[in-house]
Amino acid sequence: MEKEKSPKKLVVELLEEKSNLKQKVFDNTLEVFNEIRSILKEIVAEINNEISGKVDSRVLLEFYDKGTFEVELKIAGDILVFNMHTNVFDFPPDHSVRQITYFEENPYRSFSGIISIYNFLADSIRFNRYEDLGYLIGRIFINVDNHYMVEGKRQLGLLYRDYHLNVVSRDALKNIIYSAILYTLDFDLLVPPYDSVSILTVRSMLETINKAKIKTGKRLGFKFYPDSDDIN
Repeated sequence: MEKEKSPKKLVVELLEEKSNLKQKVFDNTLEVFNEIRSILKEIVAEINNEISGKVDSRVLLEFYDKGTFEVELKIAGDILVFNMHTNVFDFPPDHSVRQITYFEENPYRSFSGIISIYNFLADSIRFNRYEDLGYLIGRIFINVDNHYMVEGKRQLGLLYRDYHLNVVSRDALKNIIYSAILYTLDFDLLVPPYDSVSILTVRSMLETINKAKIKTGKRLGFKFYPDSDDIN
């Protein structure tokens, strides 16, 4: 009968295997995020070169570096926020990715870093409208093998699902970013329901006048709310 492993041995094994692997996943994710940073700068230069002199200057793209884990791309009246989470996550046992042979062969392959893509109205940030809503339009997952999967809206959720086949490359990341931009440009601001704005407190009215703080958002944000033309 095999002798039970001591607690010390178990700790050492977990540190050598799981914890060390998570650090590798983090490094891979940070490398991908820095590549996204570089690609965004490239896209801004390329697009602005194409449209400069043909459009209102306010339509030109702008890139903002917000630090190690966040960058922003301003596209006309919108801002895309790319945010890298500093932690590594695993998928729940009942998630579909766990049914793929690639993950059954090595369960640690499901540990993933996450880069989220949010869509905000540029004026929400410009005028400090803290009650305005952002919209999560995509999440990029990266694993220890530098494979990736995208969970998201429309093209983002349809074209990049094969985690076991998709290997990170500059071209792949550029296509993901362009898919996010296209979705954002086609995702228009809707008039809020009448009843939601029909009554204001005096304080809200004064804030609205002084700071333009009517709560605004293209849709209710921070979740994947289905669009009528999305495929689930």
